[in-house]
Amino acid sequence: MSRLDAFINRMSAQRDILNHVARDLGLPPEGDVLEVGLGNGRTYSHLRELFADRRVIAFDRAMNAHRSAAPHEDDFIIGEINETGQKFAGSGAALVHADIGTGYPDKDAITLSWLPQMIVDMLGSGGYAVSGLPLAHPQLGEIPRLPSVNEGRYYVYRKL
Repeated sequence: MSRLDAFINRMSAQRDILNHVARDLGLPPEGDVLEVGLGNGRTYSHLRELFADRRVIAFDRAMNAHRSAAPHEDDFIIGEINETGQKFAGSGAALVHADIGTGYPDKDAITLSWLPQMIVDMLGSGGYAVSGLPLAHPQLGEIPRLPSVNEGRYYVYRKL
């Protein structure tokens, strides 16, 4: 598969799952939406539309979002995500979205050494985690894959 097709596949899976959470699963009544990895803000923009009644907070090393999709200063946490994210442990988030995989197994293994626990710590009971990387953690129950999402492409979990 070309890198372009892989990117389109990932973005389609991401959109389909986030839409599924918003329209079919529904978030717990309380809690913010956390975007782990802002990038250029495409997904942040989508999350703001899907969850207009929620505060959406983004984390990243630097502000690289397009002006039209940049979070307000109070909703952007700058720094190393594995450090800044820890400050949101116990925050009771309704949804945490993380698309910070690199496609390099050695680098992603390092991220996976801290990401699942950080997300569990951020989530409130019954909250959802949506991720481009598999989140193996005993407090996360995997939600069945949508037919439109290829096996191993994108994941959705609910905190038990």
